[in-house]
Amino acid sequence: MAQKDALAAAEAPQARRPGLRERKKRQTAERIWRAAVDLFIERGFDKVSVAEIAEAADVSKMTVFNYFGTKEDLILGPMEEHVADVADAVRGRALGESAVDAVRRQLLGAIAERSPAVGLSDDRRSLETVRLILETPVLLKRAHDFHMRGQTLLADALAEETVEPVLAQVAAAQLIGVRNAVCSDAMRRRMAGEPLDAIAADTERHARAAFDLLEKGLSGFAVKA
Repeated sequence: MAQKDALAAAEAPQARRPGLRERKKRQTAERIWRAAVDLFIERGFDKVSVAEIAEAADVSKMTVFNYFGTKEDLILGPMEEHVADVADAVRGRALGESAVDAVRRQLLGAIAERSPAVGLSDDRRSLETVRLILETPVLLKRAHDFHMRGQTLLADALAEETVEPVLAQVAAAQLIGVRNAVCSDAMRRRMAGEPLDAIAADTERHARAAFDLLEKGLSGFAVKA
């Protein structure tokens, strides 16, 4: 669920290949995550202990906590890597590019990459993770907190550009609202078993239409006849 989108300048040097130590750490984290998700799918989040996850992943309980601070982090930790995605896209936009254009570009890029972060994944564990979140109150609350934190980070980024704080919050709520609505629909359809390519095409179309609507304003939308 966790490949963080990044903006890179055209002349930026090629990314450094991770060293052996870093690759081993990633492999261990992946093994723990897979073991945890499989157990949660089989028995439910509340009925699996960290000790059981450690045993299934062939690591110590302390190792699990070293990689994932809490049991909830085993499910929601990957989401944390994306909490600042939208704010980063706005901060890193080019001169003359609007905040709407920056967020639209970031979302369309994630859709094109079939990123799990926007609900487009064929990975069974990623799909079941979404189901677990929706069915587990403690995880659902934390997922909501995650989305609100992303909105706050975006509002802070906008307010840094001398925008009135209240207006920055209004704009951030609208931008995040568009993104969440589009991604939630993609996740719902993926969990229903619809074909990924069809969902991705519709998700791109919905994203473009939603940002066009946001950009033009809502004054002519849903006028009662």
